[in-house]
Amino acid sequence: MRFLLFFRFLLTKSVPKPSLKRGVGGILIAIALSLPAIAQQPPAADIRDAWKPVYKQLPNLPLENKYVSRESGKVNPDSTLVNRLIEYHVYVKGRAPNYRLDWKLTLADYLGANELIQDTTYPGAKTLHQNPLEGDRAAINRLNRQQRDALVQTLVNVFTPETSTSPSTESPTTNQQPPTNNQQPTFSQPKPGDADLLK
Repeated sequence: MRFLLFFRFLLTKSVPKPSLKRGVGGILIAIALSLPAIAQQPPAADIRDAWKPVYKQLPNLPLENKYVSRESGKVNPDSTLVNRLIEYHVYVKGRAPNYRLDWKLTLADYLGANELIQDTTYPGAKTLHQNPLEGDRAAINRLNRQQRDALVQTLVNVFTPETSTSPSTESPTTNQQPPTNNQQPTFSQPKPGDADLLK
């Protein structure tokens, strides 16, 4: 609603028409580019529990869930390395969770090879007594390349909806074979009234 009021305000300002068009168009483009692709993000409930299947598939992955919650004063077993990795990837960076390249960029952030991770915005910085960023970076650094690739592929698999890849059970009703290189396809000659079929 506020968004619409803002544009109504822009349209009612006494600005010459040509510059108004360019200004509003530029603003619309800037806003569209700055908004995350919400349609590509899975529901929050899916993200909250996505770490569980990752640890089922990769049981040797470090949990890093030794941090004490500020709210309860107890260790939060659900605040794992993968949980924070997913939250950082989706919520802090706004990256799509179903693309390998995006996950590789996130791991590069942890390895210090891409973007700087702000410790104040890192997941758990405000909810845990100790900021888990340094421990998470160290855990990612301890993984070898094969383990990191397996982590990336597992994360992509968790967030990618399964599609049916089984072959179709329907068989064609005609036994026509496609023409080979030495055979030319035959075309029937048009008949009177064929053009009416195009209407």
